[in-house]
Amino acid sequence: MPALVLLGAQWGDEGKGKATDLLGGSVDYVVRYQGGNNAGHTVVVGDQKYALHLLPSGILSPGCTPVIGNGVVVDPAVLLSELSGLNERGVDTSKLLVSGNAHLITPYHTTVDKVTERFLGKRKIGTTGRGIGPTYADKINRVGIRVQDLYDESILIQKVEAALDFKNQILAKLYNRRAIDANKIVEELLGYAEQIKPFVADTTLVLNNAIDEGKVVLFEGGQGTLLDVDHGTYPFVTSSNPTAGGACTGAGVGPTKINRVIGILKAYTTRVGAGPFPTELFDEDGEKLRTIGGERGVTTGRDRRCGWFDAVIARYATRVNGLTDFFLTKLDVLTGWEQIPVCVAYEIDGKRVEELPYSQTDFHHAKPVYEMLPGWSEDISKAKTFSDLPKNAQAYVKALEEMSGAPISAIGVGPGRTETIEINSFLS
Repeated sequence: MPALVLLGAQWGDEGKGKATDLLGGSVDYVVRYQGGNNAGHTVVVGDQKYALHLLPSGILSPGCTPVIGNGVVVDPAVLLSELSGLNERGVDTSKLLVSGNAHLITPYHTTVDKVTERFLGKRKIGTTGRGIGPTYADKINRVGIRVQDLYDESILIQKVEAALDFKNQILAKLYNRRAIDANKIVEELLGYAEQIKPFVADTTLVLNNAIDEGKVVLFEGGQGTLLDVDHGTYPFVTSSNPTAGGACTGAGVGPTKINRVIGILKAYTTRVGAGPFPTELFDEDGEKLRTIGGERGVTTGRDRRCGWFDAVIARYATRVNGLTDFFLTKLDVLTGWEQIPVCVAYEIDGKRVEELPYSQTDFHHAKPVYEMLPGWSEDISKAKTFSDLPKNAQAYVKALEEMSGAPISAIGVGPGRTETIEINSFLS
């Protein structure tokens, strides 16, 4: 039975929640392996809409065990609030597992995040202000607080004091902010300990055993390929690795155990926050995509920047992730255009470039080279098979598949759980 990675092949917000939820009924474990509550998923079940920020989408599938892996950074207040909200709506959250090695977001991380962004002014990155970056920085600097530290008060006190020794100097002397009281931080963190304890586990052991037993394990990435700290549009990226390799380090599972890597592609392109975006639209078409597609960040609440499909980015995602399949989402949003532009290459300094430039300067100056594809006007939301789609919609999908370098195995034709055309099973 397969172990699968499911990730965003653009700048995030591609509809990973829907894809994960679609597989949830056939999957035994769904694992978040990186990011934090800066990565939102919207899942529609019947007439109910669920906005998930930190929890794996599989938490909505009965029989599925949702797992927060060691590569995730966890805000305990957000975790408990999200669990409480789902419990109030009748969702069983008791199966959740949280890695004891996951790092905790503390109040001082969110403080540092917000004051740093304000200090940067026009040079700001566009973070969500939720403390994600500073928490990962502490992890790398080896002054982070892990979930397991909640259960050894003496170690927790030592670690918080060590982390604040330097941060308080920066807050007071550079940002003119009041120093943070270590004792208050410890007291707040200890207040979460007993509530979180039933979920804490050695998730690496659990997941490896599950795969060895033939269980189906789905690794769910947050954000998207172009926001990867190593392979994205640096520095306008997140602080972790949403790419496929991040699933191995962020969940503690070796790469030889991964059978399939599925990239989620939106039928057009969006991104949130600052940074280059070659196909971005500033006209009526951009506003139309934003309105019809409901392009507002699940977690941030910010309007997403919208543009036409970028095949250069899709090919890059195929390469760096080793994608075996694509799930194409929101095809229905494109209904109504007579012609649909698709970016097939870039023009940089008068030269045609068909692969993503590694140079940040070149990417900033990239101009899209478009190929026009015929559109369609028919409603496709009721389509159940590929042949149900209008001929021009079929041609659009086939063109994107050929340009992107991996087969499109499923197509989203609406926001609902059942509004999906499955061409090839991801679990075969």
